[in-house]
Amino acid sequence: MKYRRIFTIVIDSFGIGAMDNAAEYGDTGCDTFGHIADKVPEIKIPNLIRMGLTQLHPAPVLTSPQPSDRIGKYARLNEKSNGKDTMTGHWEMMGLEIKTPFQTFTDTGFPKELIEALEKETGHRVIGNKAASGTEILDELAEEEIKTGAMIVYTSSDSVLQICGNEETFGLDELYRCCKIARELTMKPEWKVGRVIARPYVGKKKGEFKRTANRHDYALKPYGKTAMDALKEAGFDVISIGKIRDIFDGEGITQAIRSKSSVQGMEQTIECLDQDFTGLCFTNLVDFDALWGHRRNPQGYAEELEKFDVLLGQFLEKMNEDDLVIVTADHGNDPTFKGTDHTKERVPFLAYSPSMKTSGRIDDQNCFAVIGATIADNFGVAMPKGTIGTSILEQLE
Repeated sequence: MKYRRIFTIVIDSFGIGAMDNAAEYGDTGCDTFGHIADKVPEIKIPNLIRMGLTQLHPAPVLTSPQPSDRIGKYARLNEKSNGKDTMTGHWEMMGLEIKTPFQTFTDTGFPKELIEALEKETGHRVIGNKAASGTEILDELAEEEIKTGAMIVYTSSDSVLQICGNEETFGLDELYRCCKIARELTMKPEWKVGRVIARPYVGKKKGEFKRTANRHDYALKPYGKTAMDALKEAGFDVISIGKIRDIFDGEGITQAIRSKSSVQGMEQTIECLDQDFTGLCFTNLVDFDALWGHRRNPQGYAEELEKFDVLLGQFLEKMNEDDLVIVTADHGNDPTFKGTDHTKERVPFLAYSPSMKTSGRIDDQNCFAVIGATIADNFGVAMPKGTIGTSILEQLE
């Protein structure tokens, strides 16, 4: 094998410009990185620039002067799948093409028929049923839930059905029971969402409500085997950090590490450099998407990128000669764009190893799955039947 350890780090939602078919998604003109650079020209991300980010997407305020010590290989990746959500992006990275997008109910809430079935099966009246911030909907409806025994159901711009339950009055066991029922109901094609999420909280009145760490995701399993399954079955390590375990519903993973923030997730990834393993460490850094993209906050997004860049520098310094890091994204979420939804964008592919002899740009790729195919190729395992993607391992020299 060329590399003993491969670290794939997903900056959740860090798109670098609209894809050619963005108009089909209502996303003409979206550009997560470009618009952040326009709004926050003083942003400092020297390590991402060294790795080629501004070669993939010129940003005049950030590209003068050009770094003299550019490192690694870099390319733009186009998404082949039909969709622009977290699961679609990550599943494609590992070889699965999504032809039928997961259902979203951002604009309308969930259909009357689904809500009636959920009320009947759980025994709880549903309140909410709209797209909302998880903290704001608690301030709006948690007092009513506590008083009446109703059940807060809401969604977001992702393919999710989320249920809130007060740990003291609703109870964790009851919340999890209701979420399992919702998962079964939403297996129907017309209602199929990527994840059902239990959102427990504590507190008794508005202003005091806080979500707890007892969140639980009920995700769909990938419809086929991925590069991660191929690695695991061949005896290699597959370490997940952050949301990766939930996104793949635990499939193809040998060790799962949960994160409370993107900063912690990156710190955990740095700590994994001290682990003696052979295989893949796969990290998702969700705060970029959840805290800044959806909430349309370019300043917050820029500051999160700066924190990441500092930690990326620490990571690069600690790498071994036979390590490879790939920094990428799963979709866009332009914090200056209309609405609160993800945006259909190309994503960066920034790859570096201390053993690389050259640096420079490589051709744009037609799917995210080059990542999984390249990882599998490195470890000498075949991609599972029905997957997409072609290895570019030979170009990472």
